[in-house]
Amino acid sequence: MKSIIKSALAALALTGATASMAKAENIVEIAAADERFSTLVAAVTAAGLAETLSGPGPFTVYAPVNDAFAALPDGTVESLLEPENKGQLTNVLLYHVDDRKLTAGMIPHGSNYFKPILTSHRLCITKDASGVSIADGSGESANVVIADIMADNGVIHVIDKVLLPGDRPACH
Repeated sequence: MKSIIKSALAALALTGATASMAKAENIVEIAAADERFSTLVAAVTAAGLAETLSGPGPFTVYAPVNDAFAALPDGTVESLLEPENKGQLTNVLLYHVDDRKLTAGMIPHGSNYFKPILTSHRLCITKDASGVSIADGSGESANVVIADIMADNGVIHVIDKVLLPGDRPACH
């Protein structure tokens, strides 16, 4: 009986050790497992970016929640998801990604320009006592509502607005 108990305890210990050594999840896996990002995941998939954002990175993703997509003008999301608009969808999504791992602690205080993967545009990220906000090319700002969701290939910052490229300078 003692040997059975010892064997069972050894098996449990081995299972626990194996589970703790399991690979951390990448950005796409984390987003896909969280219902708040279902629209973002659908968009990333439609744009063909899931494989890239599952890769080694590092990436920082400013991830809009479903409510942020719902706040866009009626028909915008549906239009962007159509195959003929894949290029425009890709540009919008790449505007939400930095090719570095930027934790909230790495963002300097004040307003600073950051270059997303969509290199033709800039973001203005402002960090102050009230938190972190991100101004886009439309002149509007998103707030970081959850910072530093760590992935094995980068970090996710949850935002409350879809960032849109545009002609207005991001920092004012």
